[in-house]
Amino acid sequence: MKKLFLTMLLMISASIFAQTTFDKVMTEKIAKLEQSKTPEDFTALSDDFVRIGDKEKTQWLPYYYAAHATIEKGRNLMRTGKITELDDIAVEAQTSLDKAASLSKKNPEILILQKMIHGLKMMVDPQARFMSEGMLGAEALAKAEELDPENPRVTLLKAEDTYFTPEQFGGSKKKGLELFQKSLDQFKVYQPKTLLGPTWGKSEAEYFLTNKP
Repeated sequence: MKKLFLTMLLMISASIFAQTTFDKVMTEKIAKLEQSKTPEDFTALSDDFVRIGDKEKTQWLPYYYAAHATIEKGRNLMRTGKITELDDIAVEAQTSLDKAASLSKKNPEILILQKMIHGLKMMVDPQARFMSEGMLGAEALAKAEELDPENPRVTLLKAEDTYFTPEQFGGSKKKGLELFQKSLDQFKVYQPKTLLGPTWGKSEAEYFLTNKP
């Protein structure tokens, strides 16, 4: 009996140690993701998150953050006019996001990134792809909102769409800014569902409200 008890105690201790190590490593990588600025930074972090996910096998968050890092790389390139690379980046991000989705069903945070991937693909040729990628992105965001109506990242993406869409197609900078403010208000009270859950997006809402025309 004593031997069995000691074995169980060792197993529990090993499990706690493994979880603590995972949390520590992930926290460090997430902090680096928030500070990253170059495509090379995002690529390195995405690779790191994939390696963590492949090692853990049952955790969705490493693959989620791998996809997020890749998406941010794409958004970074988009801002510098390197549009032709976005399709390949979208495929890379989708590979990681599919792994996350296989481990966590009906997850609004995963659907939010899915919307962003469709957005990257649409930006390669907005006029030709709006009815395909644009609609698929809107569908993913609507599902995310249904699952988590007060998620500030849902409102943030709605704000982006409204702000950057020309008025003749239903956009409005004024309404976009109102949505950025709503998102910022939601960030003040919203709590992540898990210790390592996503918290990104607040700084972007602040940026648009600070630099509004």
